[in-house]
Amino acid sequence: MEQETRENTGAVRPLLSLLCRHPWPFTAVLLLGIMASLVEGIGISLFIPFLGLLEPGGGQGESQSWLVRFLGDVFSGIPLENRVPVMASCIFGAVVLKSVLVFLNLLVSGWLDSRIGHWLRSEIFDRLLTVRFRFWDRTSSGRLLNVLSTETWRTCQAIQVFVRILIATCLLAAHGALLLLISWRLAFLVSAALAVMLMIVKIITRRVEKLGEKATAINAVLTTRMIEGISGMKVIRAFNREAYEQDRFDRYSDRVSRVFMKLGVLSGSVEPVYEILASALLVFVLCTTLTGPGDMAACLVFLFVLYRMFPRVQELDAARIGLSSLTASVLEVSSHLDHGDRSARTGRRILPGKLKKGISFHHATFRYDSGAGETPAIQDLSLCIPAGKTTALVGPSGAGKSTMIRLILRFYDVMTGEIRVDDTRLQDLDLAAWRSRIALVSQDVFIFNTTVKENIAYGRPGATDAEIEVAARQALAHDFIKELPFGYDTIVGERGMRLSGGQQQRITLARAIIRNPDILILDEATNALDSIAEHLIQKSLDRFRGGRTVIVIAHRLSTIEEADHVVVLDRGRVCEQGTFRELCENDDLFTRLHELQYQGEPVGRSGVPDHA
Repeated sequence: MEQETRENTGAVRPLLSLLCRHPWPFTAVLLLGIMASLVEGIGISLFIPFLGLLEPGGGQGESQSWLVRFLGDVFSGIPLENRVPVMASCIFGAVVLKSVLVFLNLLVSGWLDSRIGHWLRSEIFDRLLTVRFRFWDRTSSGRLLNVLSTETWRTCQAIQVFVRILIATCLLAAHGALLLLISWRLAFLVSAALAVMLMIVKIITRRVEKLGEKATAINAVLTTRMIEGISGMKVIRAFNREAYEQDRFDRYSDRVSRVFMKLGVLSGSVEPVYEILASALLVFVLCTTLTGPGDMAACLVFLFVLYRMFPRVQELDAARIGLSSLTASVLEVSSHLDHGDRSARTGRRILPGKLKKGISFHHATFRYDSGAGETPAIQDLSLCIPAGKTTALVGPSGAGKSTMIRLILRFYDVMTGEIRVDDTRLQDLDLAAWRSRIALVSQDVFIFNTTVKENIAYGRPGATDAEIEVAARQALAHDFIKELPFGYDTIVGERGMRLSGGQQQRITLARAIIRNPDILILDEATNALDSIAEHLIQKSLDRFRGGRTVIVIAHRLSTIEEADHVVVLDRGRVCEQGTFRELCENDDLFTRLHELQYQGEPVGRSGVPDHA
């Protein structure tokens, strides 16, 4: 019981926090619910004098309660022949007013639910856009998609359930007060019976909380399976693994179905149990309270109120159980709203004009896992990337090349040492202004599911059609774009699936070119191009580089022949640097990489094979 109380409290706190973001609608919902409850109680109480008039002897029993006498006095000034229509009109008016209040409550509740749902999705997406990259390193995309699409929706359900609990509680309080006024002894007897009923139902539904947590966890796994199945369709078919993936998907889908079926069965068992217990209580009250003719009106109203209470008690308990099943979703969403793994803090300084000196690393060390046992991706790294020059980063896989790019973009911050831009620490620069100077063309090409035009203009929103075409021509993309069904207005599909790998890469090059960056980063930017296209792109980039700081990561050494400065990395350290020709003559790591790549081919004066 204590554990359940803690779990429910854990769900209630974030729900109250969400509702308090819209205080006026939340207050309106509560007030409308309370008013509807009070009006219903008043309407029901009016049946006592109304039925008393129809009862032989005018309903004047000796054991009448204070409420019965009070209501009789209220209508005593009305002539007897007019008393019935007046009472009937008051009862009808109470029903109409209560219905209007309930409808208004429904409207405000619907508006409140839609606004909170929108805020949750928007706020979590904002967190994902600004969160530190360490969060992405340890969180699966399936879990995040499940939070955005499913858990936010289930949290909105929890809000609806929570509001229903509050309103149902107010209604039960009004009905309970009416029962006390009619017969306090009988009211206490009924309360004891209801407590027993709630305990019985509690025993039946004890497992709902755990099933809710299990449903959230297994649903996240199923979402991951769906994403991987759709995204990896080419690999699945190429390796003939359709049957394996189908079997794995079916297992998780079946587990989800079974968990939610159990939740449905447990929740559905509440109603028949209540029906049986409530009927037994009604029969007991009916058989033990009719002591005389004068008690008939009060007894019938008492039974009617009690009959009206049973569905409310049932609804309240079902809502409480439903809230328990949604607790895991609420806490999951709350954790994504409250986690402190936010993006790196931005500085305030903005560099005037272009780079003058360059980007320099000073004894920088960084590891992806903060644990002391993790090998640093770069360690005690010191080097300078000169402004206005082309610097190539080469080395074996895992040498730290891509890590340097991520640190320059401030996806991560160094753990020791520092990075300076000209004479300013990178952490002191305004992050948005700094990134606006940079254009990145990565080997991990990403194309949005929209038109070619919008994909290119993503580099500089507001670019004109003429500017987009110029960028496409420089990236050698214009010719194949014009051959697409709708030219620049062709929608390229999810992740650019309607384009070849080389075409996608040229689109991303055009996206970088149209940005007109101060710093251009090319991370294997031409790896999906054939030799002829790569040669032409290199010439186009040579013209585009003029005056810009260019950082190139390349495994094909032929692409960096014209670089002003080549830095060779190994195990996170600089092992040599110089011009391409100087490094070819050093007989060190670069020379070995060169020989492995062009083994057995004649080398020209520049240091690359004659045919390259």
